[in-house]
Amino acid sequence: MKAVVITAPGGADVLELREVARPSPSYGQVLVRVHATALNRADLMQREGKYPPPPDAPKDIPGMEFAGEVAELGPGVQRWKVGQRVFGIVGGGSYAEYLVSHERLLAAIPDSLSYTEAAAVPEAFITAHDSLVTQASLRASETVLIHAVASGVGLAAVQLVRALGAIPFGTAREKGKVVRAKELGLEDGWAATADMSEMVSLAKGWTGGRGINVVLDLVGGAYFPASIELMAPLGRLMEIGTLAGRDAQIPLGRVIASRITIRGTMLRGRALEEKIAATRAFEEQVVPMLARGIVRAVVDREYPLAEVRAAHVLLESNETVGKIVLRVA
Repeated sequence: MKAVVITAPGGADVLELREVARPSPSYGQVLVRVHATALNRADLMQREGKYPPPPDAPKDIPGMEFAGEVAELGPGVQRWKVGQRVFGIVGGGSYAEYLVSHERLLAAIPDSLSYTEAAAVPEAFITAHDSLVTQASLRASETVLIHAVASGVGLAAVQLVRALGAIPFGTAREKGKVVRAKELGLEDGWAATADMSEMVSLAKGWTGGRGINVVLDLVGGAYFPASIELMAPLGRLMEIGTLAGRDAQIPLGRVIASRITIRGTMLRGRALEEKIAATRAFEEQVVPMLARGIVRAVVDREYPLAEVRAAHVLLESNETVGKIVLRVA
């Protein structure tokens, strides 16, 4: 099969399309013919040698989400038949024509979605749903602040917050990205400057002085302490990414006084059963919304698999709104 291989740690030029051995499904696994996959920041980090994949994933083939069709069933598989359209997440290996997945990490693609649209869904919507609903226990009428709101996870979160009857606010590096997010339901947003006090003041204004109930922080760095300052009592801060820095000071007095909960979260490094639980919640609660058009995938650009280097360069530019998809077949 053809697959994109990381030949050495480095820039986009270390990615090469090569012929490699096709994997075979073992007990409880499904072989998926991949039609499309999407890029994530973790792919860039893996390419740079900064984020190795889990032990059960290919070491040199990146990619954490996919859309395709069932090509072969391993022993013991009961949920799927050959030819069914499926999408899901993996620890790595989706930049390829085939991959293997545990059968319970797959969900059926709604008929209304193309493979390109479906490929842009799993990582963004499973992350957003798991963070908002499973971990932060978001309730209707609460307020949510989403950093990097124009990212794949950010735009998925905006739509889910609206669908759940809560109110989404967001931050982005450019005003244009805030405007694009408003098209999907963002209430209001902040085009970032170096002055974090602006964000704190705006958030207080948006909420009538009460503060934000839930923060999804995909940025880290200086956004982390500023987020704590703008939160409501009993607020929940979900730390998802560290694009702006991996280190930050914690205003402990504020955390204690307002009884704020801080939780770090990620999908890739979780145990299999945890990933299955997150996928099942996505299948039961989010996929029906996708089927009915209540929420939708947002694709910024699509490239053929052979142009993976250009796709990585575009993601690194921070100029995208939504997901970049690689068309495999």
